[in-house]
Amino acid sequence: MSEKKTKKEKLADEIEQEELNILDESDVTTEENVKEDTLTEDQAKILELENKLDEMESRYLRTQADFDNVKKRHVAELDAKQKYRSQSLAQDLLPALDSFEKALATKAEHEEVKQILKGMEMVYNQILVAFEKEGIEVIPAVGEQFDPNSHQAVMQDSNENAASNEITAELQKGYKLKDRVIRPSMVKVNQ
Repeated sequence: MSEKKTKKEKLADEIEQEELNILDESDVTTEENVKEDTLTEDQAKILELENKLDEMESRYLRTQADFDNVKKRHVAELDAKQKYRSQSLAQDLLPALDSFEKALATKAEHEEVKQILKGMEMVYNQILVAFEKEGIEVIPAVGEQFDPNSHQAVMQDSNENAASNEITAELQKGYKLKDRVIRPSMVKVNQ
């Protein structure tokens, strides 16, 4: 009888075996849960470190861009400084140039005065040549259309022979250094 198991015994053995299998599976599941928790913690750390790395890369790129912008701005400022280096000297010399022009406009009858005016004209021309070398030039006025960027209207004229907004007289010469106006021309503009 012992060799032959009854159906009840066989059934009890099968149930017991299934319970053991279920217990074994729960142990495996618990081990897997521990591994998953560990992986999840590791993955969380990895994600955190990746986020920090992305943030640091972003900071680095922004800092690099800021540095490049500062460098470009500095180069542009140096170029402008070099380009317009003679502006303050020209502004200081313009009143003397105006005085030369007024003196040269006078009529002389005596030979001595004519010789002095001739010498003044030579100095005046030398100053104009030096201005030209530095890129300083006279702003054209008479016969030109009024431009508020380079002309300063101080009087109005009603000349029928001139077009509207045309400059009919120049009261004081204007000068520009390359593309920058040093002093606008003082002009009389037709209505």
